[in-house]
Amino acid sequence: MVDLSAFRQEARAWLEANCPPAMRQPLRSEKDVVWGGRNAVLTDDQRLWLDRMASRGWTVPEWPVAYGGGGLSPEEAKVLKEEMRALGCRSPLDSFGISMLGPALLKFGNEDQKREHLPKIARGEIRWCQGYSEPGAGSDLAGLQTRAVLDGDRFIVNGQKVWTSYADQADWIFCLVRTSTESKQGGISFLLFDMASPGVSTKPILLISGSSPFCETFFDDVSVPKENLVGELNRGWDVAKYLLGHEREMISGMGLGGSGASIGRRALQTVGVDDQGRLDDPLLRARIAHHEVRAEAFSAMLEGFIDELKAGRGHPAGASMVKYHGTELNKARHELLMSAGGSDVLEWESEATRGGAPARDWLRTKGNSIEGGTSEIQLGIVAKHLLRLPGA
Repeated sequence: MVDLSAFRQEARAWLEANCPPAMRQPLRSEKDVVWGGRNAVLTDDQRLWLDRMASRGWTVPEWPVAYGGGGLSPEEAKVLKEEMRALGCRSPLDSFGISMLGPALLKFGNEDQKREHLPKIARGEIRWCQGYSEPGAGSDLAGLQTRAVLDGDRFIVNGQKVWTSYADQADWIFCLVRTSTESKQGGISFLLFDMASPGVSTKPILLISGSSPFCETFFDDVSVPKENLVGELNRGWDVAKYLLGHEREMISGMGLGGSGASIGRRALQTVGVDDQGRLDDPLLRARIAHHEVRAEAFSAMLEGFIDELKAGRGHPAGASMVKYHGTELNKARHELLMSAGGSDVLEWESEATRGGAPARDWLRTKGNSIEGGTSEIQLGIVAKHLLRLPGA
């Protein structure tokens, strides 16, 4: 039986000694997020924090030590997360490799694939993107048409993906391809390949916010080694569904607001206080309080869902529930930040607003209800599989 009290003391002492002060400050913009990758440009403190956490396996604390993880139990990992939050420590590494591909490889990958890719993910050496959605195959993902034809010891891939987040910055892609037309879902396979491969090209998609992580991604006779097939040929839908659950869990986490400044603190700077020291706008104060109660309730629900998922008892549709609620909560949070910021948050380009970050971030949240499965699709899944409503 692990002594969690002793581990908590050890973790706290190590974090206090090793987390640079700059890595205990709230995130100011996406530029403060460390994604890793071959071409990553990091500050000295970002690199130091990443290297120290990776050396302990604490970028992926629950992964096996053999694959670059910390080998912690779920209970220990939760304690580590709590202590990082208490000290204000930033995440040392945010990665689709950690949140999506890694769990899928741990479950479906062979030993060579695990030893090749997982340690590099844990150390932030390779940045991954996700090749799922296509024109005409978004919510109906199983309708995808990107084709991979086996030619000797290689697949030849042709087709297009869309809404590929950070494809223009990623090193590798995990990609769903059609390898058979005999069955819609049974003819899909899951491939991994280098984005520097000949025949791969990307084109950024700009959004109303003026910027975007999204890209169109094109494959023109891309050669992929056969050993990069994860799972069985034509059984990639099993991998895809498993990974989608982790993606929706990841997206739901944005409902917690990350490590940015609180809404109330920002409101105080623009609205001021009344003679009792409270926010001098009772309606806004009530809205903020209501939102914070919802956020606390969601945090508790999400923690319970993740515990059930790790224990193998989570309902498959639970990921849709938390994804939908986290999405709505994040949009509501940014609506409040706009209400609390006064006229300054409507500004678009000044240094004072970091290039219009509040307005751009608010506009960006509109896409939350589309990415990772539209809200309408998630509600349909919840209605059918959780609530078992008639006709759903």
